[in-house]
Amino acid sequence: MEIKALNFDPETVKDPIALFVFEDDKENFDFLGSLKDQVEKLLQVENFKGKEESLAKVSLLLNGDVRTFYVVGLGKREKAGEEAYRVASGLLAKRAIKDKVNKLYLYAGNLNLRLSKAITEGAILGSYKFDKYKTKKEEENSNSLDNLYIYGADEEGIYLGKILAEAQNFTRDLVNEPGNIINPITLAEIAQNLSREYGLECKVYDEKEIQEMGMYALWSVGKGSATPPRFVHMVYKPEGEAKEKIAIVGKGLTFDSGGLNIKTGDFMRTMKMDKAGACAVLGIMKAIAQLKPCVEVHGIFGAAENMPSGNAYRPDDIIRAMNGKTIEIDNTDAEGRVTLADALSYASKLGVSKIIDMATLTGACMVALGEYTAGLFTNDDEFGDEILALSKLTGERLWKLPMDDKKLREKIKRGDADLLNSGGRYGGAITAAMFLEEFVGEGIKWVHMDIAGPADFREAFSYYSKGASGFGVRTCVEYILRICEK
Repeated sequence: MEIKALNFDPETVKDPIALFVFEDDKENFDFLGSLKDQVEKLLQVENFKGKEESLAKVSLLLNGDVRTFYVVGLGKREKAGEEAYRVASGLLAKRAIKDKVNKLYLYAGNLNLRLSKAITEGAILGSYKFDKYKTKKEEENSNSLDNLYIYGADEEGIYLGKILAEAQNFTRDLVNEPGNIINPITLAEIAQNLSREYGLECKVYDEKEIQEMGMYALWSVGKGSATPPRFVHMVYKPEGEAKEKIAIVGKGLTFDSGGLNIKTGDFMRTMKMDKAGACAVLGIMKAIAQLKPCVEVHGIFGAAENMPSGNAYRPDDIIRAMNGKTIEIDNTDAEGRVTLADALSYASKLGVSKIIDMATLTGACMVALGEYTAGLFTNDDEFGDEILALSKLTGERLWKLPMDDKKLREKIKRGDADLLNSGGRYGGAITAAMFLEEFVGEGIKWVHMDIAGPADFREAFSYYSKGASGFGVRTCVEYILRICEK
């Protein structure tokens, strides 16, 4: 999609025009000039009030030409932030594609960089579809919105929004790919190809090197599969001196059967999305390589399949992780945290000041927060609160959960090893985060996002389609960019 800032005259443009308006607020209608009264009368018939996530389409016959107008509600002016513009843009893009509109002109009022960025993101995210395996495309999805012209938009905001949204869509594509297409080896190859394309450093460790480094946690989870695990380390370095050095770590289970504690069919059905954290790392590194911030960024993930076989790891096994701590396996379906133990240990040896990890880690987090909000856990409240504040702008919902319950922490210490890989059903998202914290190096600020809910949506809404969301990409990239602004 080509998105440009363009000042245009609504009275002479013959292609469809879109207008963003606030609830019960007619100011933006003034842009239509002599067409204002006619459009407003048609909207009254439609009982359109400008409420958030509302959209109306009206048509006029002018000088023998049919003129089409899309009017999208932003809700109350005093409450409409960046996400309202992003949502409105996503809904508009979806409707335009459904109506086979290829070229669209948009007026959204006075726009700054942030709002221009949000509109761009919404349009690109709302236009996303994953249909590469359909031999016959659905008619309504065969069209595309090729050109969007935004009146008075900020060019830098458009540029930034395009990179962020395309990185998120890249992540969505990877997560949506099934396990027979993306496995640990092919995911590592994607990292290598991406690094070559964008000039990143990339090192992939095979199953032999994984064991030689002492990553027996990752190795144990992956050894039950016919496809061996891989460990990936990507690096972006700025041209000048780095202002900060951080690591982004992702969970990369390309498929999770549950292992010997095998999942039931219903719970196994969507487990291609268990690599969403690792795929987000790839999307983040793609965006960072283009935006070139002043921060040194390390993208890290271990890729494995958790499968049952004669070689699979077992309940009661005791495994030593890279940092020397031992893990007793209570449940082989709590495998993500086991792979992350080695990834976090590895990241902690790189001299980074901060680590952000993302993982589709626990069903317990979905029970606590629902399908649309990720859990945030941290060992540094200031760091965690920065990410939380930023997520309110990006629209990627996060909610902070506590890490100070000593009785819960005791549950992962009851066993024959240093740690149990499961603390039981109650407080499961918290005990999983406590487990991960044991592998974060001393003095390193750390945020863990449990993205089990919002990584994959079962139904379309807002600027999302059914399937992978690419959750976490924009928030993490925006955080890295903010470091350079301080």
